[in-house]
Amino acid sequence: MERQTPKTADLKLFYAPADRLRLTVDEERSYITVKPVWAAPLSHPGRYLCLLDGKGEEIVMLENPHDLPPDSWQAVQTELRRRYLTAFVKRILNVRVEYGATYWLVHTDRGEREFVTQSLQENVHWFSPTHLQLIDVDGNRFEIPDIRALDLRSQMLLESVL
Repeated sequence: MERQTPKTADLKLFYAPADRLRLTVDEERSYITVKPVWAAPLSHPGRYLCLLDGKGEEIVMLENPHDLPPDSWQAVQTELRRRYLTAFVKRILNVRVEYGATYWLVHTDRGEREFVTQSLQENVHWFSPTHLQLIDVDGNRFEIPDIRALDLRSQMLLESVL
């Protein structure tokens, strides 16, 4: 018998214990460890959420995770914030390029940060003409929601490397 893809309304995601996301599918199946990951975070932000089991195998792909029951969606959002920690850049204090690496000193919503990016063509993602994300060599994400909101010096520093 072929297993059918569950409806989002049949999925119940919750924490038990407090640091482990679990999943019950229509009271028929249960997964003791669940990892939500975005399948296409750059091309389709907010859509196509994949729920993986403890071995990293796909349980289900949700085209629109916002259709989950509210408690389940809240649990998923908590886990996604842990997984995709993003700092928002408020000011660029210094930036320099050496041998293909770009060294950044920025002020973020989490304080002052230094990081390094390789190959800006591959590690700068433009979500719109004014909204960008930088991914450093360790996979950390630094987002600038609107480059026009940066002070003039920060804009000039950014323009000098992009």
